[in-house]
Amino acid sequence: MAKRIDVEDLDIFYGTFKAVEGVSMNIEPRSVTAFIGPSGCGKSTVLRTLNRMHEVIPGARVEGNVLLDGEDLYGKNMDPVAVRRNVGMVFQRPNPFPTMSIFDNVAAGLRLNGVKNRKVLAETVERSLRGANLWNEVKDRLDKPGAGLSGGQQQRLCIARAIAVSPEVLLMDEPCSALDPISTLAVEDLINEIKERYTIVIVTHNMQQAARVSDRTAFFNLAATGKPGKLIEIDDTRKIFNNPSQKATEDYISGRFG
Repeated sequence: MAKRIDVEDLDIFYGTFKAVEGVSMNIEPRSVTAFIGPSGCGKSTVLRTLNRMHEVIPGARVEGNVLLDGEDLYGKNMDPVAVRRNVGMVFQRPNPFPTMSIFDNVAAGLRLNGVKNRKVLAETVERSLRGANLWNEVKDRLDKPGAGLSGGQQQRLCIARAIAVSPEVLLMDEPCSALDPISTLAVEDLINEIKERYTIVIVTHNMQQAARVSDRTAFFNLAATGKPGKLIEIDDTRKIFNNPSQKATEDYISGRFG
């Protein structure tokens, strides 16, 4: 069941350095929201706060609220592991577990959650690989290492691994930046297919990709190096690209800076 995310007055710190300041936004369920903006403006940092990956870094902390269907992800009794199970993450570089087979890569999260039934594992692995549009390519070599797949296949394997535990939100941090154009297209097609079931947030440096895959786009910027990143505006993707409210957004999209 896809869920809505509400971010309220979010400040993000690395030690004493404030990396991101005053971010408030709503992320709609069953849609794709793209984060765009120049390097260092806090896009990936904001993304990592949405499933509490940010706090894995020593000294990192947040102030403000991140709500998943009204429930505070940073509430006192909230288990970070449970948050990361509900809010899955796909990273910039495909990272299948190198010593594991294709099957075991997809089943890893289920086993971590205590699923032992071989039939349930097999059914979920197949469903997840089908969901990641990879089943037909790998069904005859599930026992082979995941690291033996091509880059684009590895990224779809990582998406299969993320959706196997039935998350409500899927975060993607530049999921195509290490891929060739054909693999990129496969991942973009997949994003379009699965958005009916998930809330998807994608960080991308590729303007065309943001325009192709997202329903809404958030533009981040920073006043100068060493200053905190800020959300400049968020709106329907078509409006952001054709008629943004802020001049900075227009300048960035048209390539006049960044």
